[in-house]
Amino acid sequence: MSETLLTQDIEGVRTLTFNRPEKKNAFTHAMYEAATEALLRAGLDATVRVVMLTGAGGTFTAGNDIGDFLEQPPTGEDSAVFRFLRALVNFDKPVVAAVDGAAVGIGTTMLLHCDYVVATERARFVMPFINLGVCAEGASSLLVPRNAGMALASELLMFGDPFDAATAQRAGFVTRVVPDAQLQEVASERARTLASKPVEALKVTKRLLREPLRAEVNATLRREGAEFLKRLNSDEAREAFIAFMSRKK
Repeated sequence: MSETLLTQDIEGVRTLTFNRPEKKNAFTHAMYEAATEALLRAGLDATVRVVMLTGAGGTFTAGNDIGDFLEQPPTGEDSAVFRFLRALVNFDKPVVAAVDGAAVGIGTTMLLHCDYVVATERARFVMPFINLGVCAEGASSLLVPRNAGMALASELLMFGDPFDAATAQRAGFVTRVVPDAQLQEVASERARTLASKPVEALKVTKRLLREPLRAEVNATLRREGAEFLKRLNSDEAREAFIAFMSRKK
């Protein structure tokens, strides 16, 4: 697809690898566009039975590339980041994620829409939206309290602190935690096993699991997105982003 999103097909599994290791695989506008296109193509390709998401260089993704994000901020529902989330939410084939290192912001929330998530013991997660003066995204305001309970959801979203793989599993982001060296082996085996199942039965099963909440998830994406855009234009967010970029420099 592009140098920053690598594609590989093996035994019915299409692996999409976020590939900006020098930037901890932080997402640019172009990467969101490429990832959305990759999901749409995988959905139409009968040879693809399962999609696996992973990151190069020992990191899943550091979330948004803040510099790129500020140069090309989302302006509405058709913005690249929101189209990527909708493509993932509505993808009708199984999605496996292999998570190592950092999973920041959307790197954590996108896991809510994956069907099987393997993470290493050293993986670290964070939803830092509050610290940047913005708000929850990725339908996390709906799904995290549903999966984790209100107490833990409030802690994770209102403090914005990092949390470990065990907490991520308890909160419903992660299916299985494995030793660091076993990540690719376990994730690939699980993806191949799913790819070996009857195709239509698997799609129906995913639809039955996801459909009861799909309308509510999509409505939450729109509601969160509208609030997120308002927050981006707030004084709080401007000050927080300026402070973040100053620390980075």
